[in-house]
Amino acid sequence: MSRWALRLEFDGSRFHGWQRQANAATVQGALEHALARVADTPVAVTAAGRTDAGVHALGLVAHFEPPVARPARAWLRGVNSYLPEGAAVTAAQPAAAGFHARRSATARTYLYRILSRAAAPGLEYGRVTWVPEPLDPEAMAQGAAMLEGEHDFSAFRASGCQAASAVRTVQRIAVWRRGEEIQVAMRATAFLYNMVRIVVGSLLEVGLRRRDPEWIASLLESRDRLRAGPTARPEGLYFAAVHYPPEKEAPPPPCWGPGGFDPGAF
Repeated sequence: MSRWALRLEFDGSRFHGWQRQANAATVQGALEHALARVADTPVAVTAAGRTDAGVHALGLVAHFEPPVARPARAWLRGVNSYLPEGAAVTAAQPAAAGFHARRSATARTYLYRILSRAAAPGLEYGRVTWVPEPLDPEAMAQGAAMLEGEHDFSAFRASGCQAASAVRTVQRIAVWRRGEEIQVAMRATAFLYNMVRIVVGSLLEVGLRRRDPEWIASLLESRDRLRAGPTARPEGLYFAAVHYPPEKEAPPPPCWGPGGFDPGAF
């Protein structure tokens, strides 16, 4: 049986997260329903990662094994015709032998958008986190740099995290200003539950000048979640991209993001 890989984007405000639920609209449920309509039989999908309610995606990758043969346009345009508003398949292609959306991934990139201005968002409502006070992105960047490399991220994991180890490797993290937005991008081999949102919540404490940048390093050393900042809101978070070795023949990361951010180049 052949395996296909899909790349998806979706507006998380329209869904109760990725994972299928019996009585709630989820991305996995909507995608499996659309695939079943095209295949005329149930189809199960596996994603590179899960998103919580309100969290968006620019380039989430999933795979499935179609029980029937269909051309690529059926798995792209056909599936999109059955997906609800706010979700779309942006690429569909046969996957290499042994490809697995989650296990074959070498890294994942998340983007977090913060609107820093006195006025609340209008057009971007639900797609950015609003902070009405001015922020210091340079101080945030200094603090963020201390998170790169392999560390125990116990201070940045939610209480419900079930990972056996809190050690993760952050390959790159960056903070920059784009107009009225402060954006944070983070690429790692894997993430803990709510890790990005807790990191951003802690960086906001630095950006608001309540803490010095060096405080971020002290949080790593403490391994104490109670000492870190609050969990940032979900609406500013985007699952930006999944990265794979070239031989895995997976859909490449999208080349577009808010403000011109290129997830594939990060």
